[in-house]
Amino acid sequence: MNNRRDDDLMKKLSEAARTGAISRRSFMYNAMAAGLTASLATGAWTRSAKAEPKRGGTFRVASHDGSASDSHDPGAYLNFSVYLLANAYRSYVTAIQSDSSLGPDIAKEWHASPDATEWTFQLDPRAVFHSGKKVMADDVIASLNHHRGDKSTSAAKSMLAAVKDIVKNDDHSITIKMNSGMADLPWLLTDVHLAICPANPDGTLNWQSGDGSGPYKLVSGDFGRNFELQRHDGWHLEGAYFDAVSIVVVNDPSARQAALISGEVDAVTQLELKTLALLKRDPNINVHNLPSGSAITMPMHTNVAPFDNVDVRNALKYAMNRKDLVDKIEFGAASIGNDFHHSPEMPYYPKDIPQREYDPDQARSLLKKAGAEGLKVNLSTADSVTSGAVDMAVLFAEHAKAAGIEVNVVREPNDGYWSDVWLKKPFCVAQWGARPTPDVMYSTAYKDDAAWNESKWNNPRFNELLLKARAELDNSRRAEMYREMAMLSRDQGGTILPMFLNVVFASRSNVGHPDKMAVNWTFDGARGTSRWWFA
Repeated sequence: MNNRRDDDLMKKLSEAARTGAISRRSFMYNAMAAGLTASLATGAWTRSAKAEPKRGGTFRVASHDGSASDSHDPGAYLNFSVYLLANAYRSYVTAIQSDSSLGPDIAKEWHASPDATEWTFQLDPRAVFHSGKKVMADDVIASLNHHRGDKSTSAAKSMLAAVKDIVKNDDHSITIKMNSGMADLPWLLTDVHLAICPANPDGTLNWQSGDGSGPYKLVSGDFGRNFELQRHDGWHLEGAYFDAVSIVVVNDPSARQAALISGEVDAVTQLELKTLALLKRDPNINVHNLPSGSAITMPMHTNVAPFDNVDVRNALKYAMNRKDLVDKIEFGAASIGNDFHHSPEMPYYPKDIPQREYDPDQARSLLKKAGAEGLKVNLSTADSVTSGAVDMAVLFAEHAKAAGIEVNVVREPNDGYWSDVWLKKPFCVAQWGARPTPDVMYSTAYKDDAAWNESKWNNPRFNELLLKARAELDNSRRAEMYREMAMLSRDQGGTILPMFLNVVFASRSNVGHPDKMAVNWTFDGARGTSRWWFA
């Protein structure tokens, strides 16, 4: 292809193939007429053609972000490789679909009281654990209660803080009673930590066995290394097209990419963006580059100096050139952030809030006001956080020099980063998967008592608004509350939010997938293992 007309023709051909409006023979004829070789035309057809799911084969996935310290305890899930595993072998009350809508999982239907203080869920009687035991109401109640109570250390504890009681109506029906209305409860129950496990006779949760009721059953594995799974023929939903799934943890992005190119694996969960353009030219590889609400954050512990001073925090925010980071580190595969954790992919997004611009002079002025001129800080990061995480921190340090700030980039080990650095060290780089609603995000990471309140921020007005917005059924009033919360976190909070990442992953051209893919996590919402197939 060597002109715009041929490019336009290929776009039209690809769309026709995707929708099933053209045969393979016609596609190949027209693609070769547009200048493609036979091999390139074949690859283009494979990438574009509408395909029906087929069963069979072993799907080999190289996943980023894994650690030997990971656990089967759903309340302790920290790394993406565990999220991927959990969605492969465990079920949830509800699930985010490939088109980003809310759909069923263990619960086949649900309804709320008029004030949204009580939600009743009807459970699918077909659901069965891999051990052969039927999934019952007691299992779902124990799975949710595992994250509740004073002694709970679960990352999901704060999300369920408003739950007053969970009542068993019968073996396949439960009612969740709230202290106040929660319009987003069915969305919240999709959270990766709220996995369904078998209940013990005393009502506690048997998570230690690794038993699940998801699309695949766990055969063997070592955290931080690899997992082998086989199809669960008793799964209650559609999908699970592969006979088996093999997940190997490869934290090094170059090694993941090499495994994909060589055909050693069929898909990778995150790509090295520096070589994205090169991969796109390989007819044997499909690159998936999708806008999402996945965010990069740089939390500052607001309860320790110098980050306990709001002027210091805002000086660091003004000392960052976000556009430069998006262009040079993410190669455009991201959108600029504005220091509040409410993405454009979420409902109620406050698009009228002015964008914070790079302003070294304003940063210097704030430091002078704080008596913190000549500020020096350590910023911890690691390659496993996200592709280019170390380079991002180094480039930010260059930006900050113009404001008279010395940012010392500390390169931490990949293994154990989330258990030993994040939440522990006062200034670090983190990546968040997208959450479906602002309530879920703010409840997880910004509420004063949230286990994952990464900046240790406690703002009474923000906490008050969070509870009010959660129960508000009037959309316009709810949007006003979320706008005020965004402004509070932007101007007073302890989190720098440079950007919202596209989810960028890839598969071999013989892997089929739905027309749309969820972006709450990379890899089709971390559910590619059950939603994809070999074409």
